[in-house]
Amino acid sequence: MTPEAHIADLALLKSAARAAGRLAMRYFGQAHDNWTKTGGSPVTEADIAVDTMLRETLMAARPGYGWLSEETDDDPALRVQKRIFVVDPIDGTRGFMAGDKRWSISLAIIENSRPITAVLCAPALDLTYCAETGHGAWRVGESRSDEKLAVSRRTALSGSHIAGPRNWLRSRAFSTLSVSTADYVPSLALRFAMVADGAFDAAFARPNAHDWDLAACDLLVHEAGGILSELDGKPPQYNCPGFRHGALVAANRTMRRSLVEAVAAAGEERRMARMRK
Repeated sequence: MTPEAHIADLALLKSAARAAGRLAMRYFGQAHDNWTKTGGSPVTEADIAVDTMLRETLMAARPGYGWLSEETDDDPALRVQKRIFVVDPIDGTRGFMAGDKRWSISLAIIENSRPITAVLCAPALDLTYCAETGHGAWRVGESRSDEKLAVSRRTALSGSHIAGPRNWLRSRAFSTLSVSTADYVPSLALRFAMVADGAFDAAFARPNAHDWDLAACDLLVHEAGGILSELDGKPPQYNCPGFRHGALVAANRTMRRSLVEAVAAAGEERRMARMRK
């Protein structure tokens, strides 16, 4: 893929994200239809409207690319192309429905099972994050200049500012470290993006996150000098059967090992608690 093609793809994602953000904001804070999908996750008419707009816009611009989205029925024929759009039209739908501004629109292009271009925007916060493989990650906004992203340089997990599921953070594994826990961020993609820009020293997620939750923020963290991985240290692989992943951690490379140990211990603590019930 030529540098010019990379630049064009990034421009396309940024333009589509801005349009998607404007569309989503028409619904945000307003009464609109919502229902529960199979599996118990909520979905709203805003999710569907944004997904439809993004699919039509991106696939018209790149008809040779594939498509994978949370709100589009999976079509394996659309996932055999060399490059694939991976999209979450609204990540953090529960927060969106509750009026919490910390939801996001996540767009990425993957190639050979890894993201190569990414844009993640949080329209209600006037934030847009971009990344291109080998060229870094940065934050842009209507009212600010581009700013290069860099993960926290903190080396000790003890006393650090960490984001993750509340019940895991209340475990002994974390309470003994005296970490500063962040308010719960409804959007998993945004939670990890905030590691990329140094707002959080580290973050983690319980198992079963999907490709569309992760592809964009994965590249952001990587290009900001950090690592987003499963507990075995391997980076997520995308467009694989099931589209699901194990427990995940994001931090700088020095802090990652101690974070992995704490997350593994918290998971085991929760597993043992369930067995005692």
